[in-house]
Amino acid sequence: MTPSVAIPEPAQQLPSVFGRPSLVSKAREPAHLEVARSHYRNLAVELDPVARTYWCFMQPEGRPSFTPELLQDITDMQLSIQRMFVERADEEPPIRYFVFASGLPGIYSMGGDLGLFIEKIRAGDRVALRRYAHAAIEPIYRNHVAFGTPIITMGLVQGDALGGGFECALSLDMIVAERSAKMGLPEILFNLFPGMGAYSFLSRRVGAVTTEKMITSGRIYTAEELHEMGIVDVLAEDGKGTEAVREYITENGRKYNAHRALIQARRRVNPITLGELRDVVDIWADACLGLGESDLRKMARLTAAQDRRRAAIMPIAAE
Repeated sequence: MTPSVAIPEPAQQLPSVFGRPSLVSKAREPAHLEVARSHYRNLAVELDPVARTYWCFMQPEGRPSFTPELLQDITDMQLSIQRMFVERADEEPPIRYFVFASGLPGIYSMGGDLGLFIEKIRAGDRVALRRYAHAAIEPIYRNHVAFGTPIITMGLVQGDALGGGFECALSLDMIVAERSAKMGLPEILFNLFPGMGAYSFLSRRVGAVTTEKMITSGRIYTAEELHEMGIVDVLAEDGKGTEAVREYITENGRKYNAHRALIQARRRVNPITLGELRDVVDIWADACLGLGESDLRKMARLTAAQDRRRAAIMPIAAE
């Protein structure tokens, strides 16, 4: 796995590339064609030039979780969006909205790479656990600051978003979820806590007391319940999630400037820094090494269940 990319703290964080003088004077191909040429092993991407919406679908080759390979593809994709804005700074921004979805039927993401965790915990390898955690939290942070670009980010949840999958959705500006989608933080079931941003993002939305109840219960919530709590922003009918995103963008496109400014104000009033996220994942890495063999066996059973889910949908996903 390649080294993780260093990200400045919010005081010096990913500077906005909007309005910079262009460093490129030669004619450039349309942005949607550039995106169409992009190739990632674990992602499918496309840019709708009319709606100025960048769609990204997770398609992990193996277990439906955040493997190191998927994390690297996400990082490469995010940095490509930053470059696109830098190289086209003298043009109208090619992207206004970013949608992070899944290409796997019934699954958004099952979260962290549990198989990797088990291996490194049994080996007592704190360095490897921290390396994975930091490689995961950096793309999460880039989501939170919209890659330092004037983009509104949206998570489209169609299916299960558990553990790190839920944390990923929470890191985006908005969550659109289909009614049958389920989200939650099951880590307490194997004596751990979700360390990739859940506490930071949820506590800003619903407060510390509700956040801790959600984490310590291990309960899986329906999209409808989370919509009532204010965590899901748009509730869509089953099979209508993509349509709901497009309708939202069409109906709210004229308010894009105000909406983006409001999100910037939200980040200023309730800031989440990369330093905070890194400190929490370091606590998580230490907690991992405190797990016993019975905890690891529970984790292994969940890993096997994830593999069965992936095997069950592979014929569908391949169509």
